Amino acid sequence: MKSLWLFFSFFLLATILNGQYKKAYRLVDQNGRDVQWNQWIDDLSRQDIVLFGELHNNPIAHWLEFELVKALYQKKGKQLVVGAEMFERDDQLLIDEYLSGLIKQKNFEEEAKLWNNYQTDYKPILEFAKEKGILFVATNVPRRYAALVHSKGLAALDILSADAKLHIAPLPIEFDSTLGCYKNMLNMGSHKTGITFAQAQAVKDATMAHFILKNWNPGITFFHINGAYHSDNFEGIVWYLKRKQPNLKIVTLTTVEMEEIENISFKELPRANFYLIVPTSMTKTY
Repeated sequence: MKSLWLFFSFFLLATILNGQYKKAYRLVDQNGRDVQWNQWIDDLSRQDIVLFGELHNNPIAHWLEFELVKALYQKKGKQLVVGAEMFERDDQLLIDEYLSGLIKQKNFEEEAKLWNNYQTDYKPILEFAKEKGILFVATNVPRRYAALVHSKGLAALDILSADAKLHIAPLPIEFDSTLGCYKNMLNMGSHKTGITFAQAQAVKDATMAHFILKNWNPGITFFHINGAYHSDNFEGIVWYLKRKQPNLKIVTLTTVEMEEIENISFKELPRANFYLIVPTSMTKTY
């Protein structure tokens, strides 16, 4: 009886203490159920491709990306491949030279086109890949070619040199203007610039999907980091992946900010398989 009383006392104390702390995030599935970490990692390690849709300035998203890479490495070892939107294809040689130890960190960071938040948000993952010998893939189209499409449309890619085309998804790039992720962009600016703006987004999605698949083989889990808009609603990158290999096992995660993360509801159709929910009051990395 005394043991039972002690058990309930500790349980009550833990419940009271838990209610005294504000949570920094919640991780839930598409039905709003909290995710159990170990079970979740087991599930993710059985997937072909995991797309982590981040908010670029959200510190919790960057922390969770790093934790997932470490956890998946424990499960998969060298059968884990990491890739990211934040690195452009023409920097792949620099990445390979740096990860192999051929060039110094200083040279890599001075010459690569790194995002302003690289040091705090993406460098820890790249350094982990270097330490463990994990393949790290730059997946995004060089920004100058996305800018070209925004200016002149997808047809402008045809005039690029053969060497330039090595950094882009094979041409012609299929474009479905009825997809929600592109349809929402059509009204931004004039009719012409709205279309080319959406096409510039599509060339990024198509190129990321292409280089994900180029570096994926059965048995590998490819963990990819991208802005949430590139994979939300199972469109963007997911659409291009499925066009090439419809039987791929793909899981998506999206990052959302909410005023109140304890009482959540999903009134719309699911945007992703999993949700990282962070308070809107969370500090930003930039």
